[in-house]
Amino acid sequence: MKKLAILSSIVLSAVAFAQGIKFEETPFKNLLEKAKKENKLVFLDAYTTWCGPCKLMAKNIFPQQEVGEYFNASFVNAKIDMEKGEGLEIAKKYGVKSYPTYLFINGDGEEVHRSLGYTPEAKDFIVIAKDANDPNKRLSTLKQKFEKGDTSPELLKNLAGLTIYNDPQFATRVLEKYFPQVKTLTQEDVQMLLMAAQNPDSPMYTMFKERKADIIKVFPEANYNAFDKNVKVSALFKKSYNAEKKTWDDQYFLTEAQKFLSKEEAEKTLQRAKMGRAARAKDFKTYEKLALEVYKDYQTLSSGELNEIAWNFFENVDSKPGLQTAVKWAQESVKKEESYANTDTLANLYNKVGDKKNAKIWAQKSVDLGKAEGEDVAETEKLLKSL
Repeated sequence: MKKLAILSSIVLSAVAFAQGIKFEETPFKNLLEKAKKENKLVFLDAYTTWCGPCKLMAKNIFPQQEVGEYFNASFVNAKIDMEKGEGLEIAKKYGVKSYPTYLFINGDGEEVHRSLGYTPEAKDFIVIAKDANDPNKRLSTLKQKFEKGDTSPELLKNLAGLTIYNDPQFATRVLEKYFPQVKTLTQEDVQMLLMAAQNPDSPMYTMFKERKADIIKVFPEANYNAFDKNVKVSALFKKSYNAEKKTWDDQYFLTEAQKFLSKEEAEKTLQRAKMGRAARAKDFKTYEKLALEVYKDYQTLSSGELNEIAWNFFENVDSKPGLQTAVKWAQESVKKEESYANTDTLANLYNKVGDKKNAKIWAQKSVDLGKAEGEDVAETEKLLKSL
């Protein structure tokens, strides 16, 4: 019996060890105190509950044994939702704007390194952690080198990649020195340039225009033109909308927009902008009215776009005519490309309009598709059980 107990203990220890990163559930100040006492950094997974890449990291990377071995030995590890509790203040303090963001913080609460996004390979995620533990490769060190005059392409590219999402002004300074040194742009280079070129008045937008020939070698020209159009439209939105008065200068927007859009496209673009503003202001009557006009010719739209607007109506609209139209959108979405997401939308809409029979049929269909696609179908199963 004693041997069995020892063997059981060994097995349990092995299982626990193989579980990957051990995240501590304790207040942030306690994490810092422990990190300082143990002379380690805090590794903080800054996530949100709606973030898809965050879920993929939690499912595919954090549980891996090799990841756990390095992170558990090297850091005080924590996961904090940036939209709840003390996560709100942490996100503000460290400028967390994209998810997931990985922060490496010393015991004094100073950020020394960061990274972000889904990292599909465990070995690459461990490299990020090792960089954080190497004083010569940390973000804070790279910034110091840059400020002291180091403009080597390798340093500039690394530094821009680490700051482009949370500190775009600094990243722009870096990229202004990087791109003149690079004759052939990689996919990664183009991605950074697009991130930095989202203001027509910025030097990076000028760079974006000047290097079109280089960009379209790795980025389709149609996509280049669409991006350029979106940048111009976004700038027009800011100039056309008075945030204090909550009013639009329709004439200004339409006049300027028709310099690069057709009249019909300019009018529809303005309607979509107003629709979005109404939704954010929770003025759902105005939102519904505008959406019904914008999506009048819905047969031409993609499955994904139809599913998105149908779900938004399910969540925010209560009028029967509006919901019946949303059912049509969802039906068209499913007709074009059946998936867990749009069958779930259709089931919920049928339920909301009182068609329990069809709600049950499509909820079951959604559960079956979701399981086949590896989705979390718990909410859809709850709906199915209620029917």
